[in-house]
Amino acid sequence: MADRPVIYVLNGPNLNMLGTREPEIYGTTTLDDIAGMLEDRALELGLEIDMRQSNHEGHLVDWIQEANASGAKAVIINPGAYTHTSIALHDAIKGVTIPVIEVHLSNPHAREAFRHVSFVGQAAKGSIMGFGAQSYMLALDAAARL
Repeated sequence: MADRPVIYVLNGPNLNMLGTREPEIYGTTTLDDIAGMLEDRALELGLEIDMRQSNHEGHLVDWIQEANASGAKAVIINPGAYTHTSIALHDAIKGVTIPVIEVHLSNPHAREAFRHVSFVGQAAKGSIMGFGAQSYMLALDAAARL
């Protein structure tokens, strides 16, 4: 483990397309932009960020378990569409002892009805949504205080 406590920041399907995918919903900030913002803030907080993205559900499950086993301080996860479908992510979060914070750029509750249920949120310590890239920063500040 690093000298500084580690926060895993996990990103699900299609988040690699941030900045170009539906910018009217998700904005023009890229995932690399968000990573840079988080790394700068983590340094101020005495933390380290381990930022990852996958379009594959099993990778996210593996990384949640890895974060717990490695002694990470917390996990911040934007599960993308898996928010509304993944019992596997729900169970992975329930199976670890470290806090998991769900984040979303948009507010799923203000969108289509199928987005109103979050299996991830039902298992997470808390959820931050609707503030664009700032959702990640708010989650990092919350994780630092846990």
